[in-house]
Amino acid sequence: MQGVWPVSEIRAAERRVLAGLPDGALMARAARAVTVEAVGMLGFSYGARVVLLVGPGDNGGDALYAGAELSRRGVAVRAVLADPAKAHPGGLAALRAAGGRQVTLAEAGPHDLIVDGLLGIGARGPVRESFVPLVRWSLNSAAPVLSVDIASGVDPDTGAVAGPAVRAATTLCMGALKAGLLVGQGRVHTGRLRLIDLGLAPELPEPRLHRLERADLVGDLRLPAPGPRDDKYTRGVVGVAAGSQAYPGAAQLCVGAARLGGVGAVRYAGHAAAEVVRRWPEVIVSDSVYRAGRVQAWVLGPGLGDTGEAVESLRQVLASEVAVVIDADGLNLLVERRELLAERTEATVLTPHDREFERLFGEIGEDRISAVRRAAADTGATVLLKGFATIVAEPSGHCYLNPVGAAALATAGSGDVLAGLIGSLLAAGLRPGLAAATGAYLHAAAGARAAAAGPVVAGDLLGALREEIGALREEIGALRAGTGEPCETTGQPRGV
Repeated sequence: MQGVWPVSEIRAAERRVLAGLPDGALMARAARAVTVEAVGMLGFSYGARVVLLVGPGDNGGDALYAGAELSRRGVAVRAVLADPAKAHPGGLAALRAAGGRQVTLAEAGPHDLIVDGLLGIGARGPVRESFVPLVRWSLNSAAPVLSVDIASGVDPDTGAVAGPAVRAATTLCMGALKAGLLVGQGRVHTGRLRLIDLGLAPELPEPRLHRLERADLVGDLRLPAPGPRDDKYTRGVVGVAAGSQAYPGAAQLCVGAARLGGVGAVRYAGHAAAEVVRRWPEVIVSDSVYRAGRVQAWVLGPGLGDTGEAVESLRQVLASEVAVVIDADGLNLLVERRELLAERTEATVLTPHDREFERLFGEIGEDRISAVRRAAADTGATVLLKGFATIVAEPSGHCYLNPVGAAALATAGSGDVLAGLIGSLLAAGLRPGLAAATGAYLHAAAGARAAAAGPVVAGDLLGALREEIGALREEIGALRAGTGEPCETTGQPRGV
């Protein structure tokens, strides 16, 4: 997993690193990275045309030094200075010496690439008025934008955008990941994200925020899978209390996903048993939570309704001594019954979208990470806030960010699939925060896979999810084959 840090901690690390380096060394590394990325985005250098949007800070200096190097490679570089009196003097001198030109916005002319060096991670709030014409010009240009460290106009800690902001095709994040690149509107404005190592790692504290990566699911956080001594009970059993006569499809979707998270069996409790068994004949069914039998985790809520029976199911599930996932109608039932969470002794995972979150916890505001952390601390539950950039917060305050965004998941029933998958991962043995984060990753990856074939409805996610998990297990198998680690099916190293 990649660590993500607040700006205050990154700035402190930069100061300690700079103290041991010659003047300009860190800026030279950053400028070199910008140069290489710019040439890669252009596909050529000699004869290319690049416009630099230059602010007064170190980001402006990075852009100017990169412009000087691009000029030496035969690129026609023009620099538009947002505040000429405060431009980095060394960078501006280097650009001029290499043949680059300082111009006004009206003189920028035709261009193949824009380098955004207007504002860095010290900026907060709306872009200052004098910078707005440059930002709007970049938004109206057909050329791609390469942002230095962060797209100008994006809050580096929250991802909030207050007014015009640059939309980058690529952002080079310098030194360490900032949350604003990964959440909120910042996620959209960042484009393709590349982290540039500036040697800060030894000076950074242990992060309380991580971005989950595919390599984690193949490596240390491997998906639950059967071993040679497993049976259906040792693999875990997940219970699903979902659906109703009015919403039987929610039960089918939730159960369908619960089958795929590594458990040996699924128990369904509710009034859509006939529809569930018709589609998934391996599922064990009953008409109530009370008679469902033993499970290692419960999923409750999708399509459950707001009847007295639904309330009683919520009470029974939350009174159980197993992990519980609460979604959809279950969250709505909790709004007036928050005390049920305080009585919990086992793990609880809440999976709201924005409106459900605000009914339970109040306004989210611009700082989504802080809002989710507060909700987790107040309830003692792991809270997953859905969205294009899903956030998972544990009661301890540790958070996970999902790197995969799939807009196609904004479709009815998609959340039912996610809830069932997380419950299955919990029953199969993952701890709550990782179960939620892993479920969010797989769900989004399945959404992206399904979207590649056309418009997505929730039912498509089940097949795509099975394919995604299968692909991951193939990658895990290949990794184990290279290490001689025993495989799942034989207990022997592959090839033996």
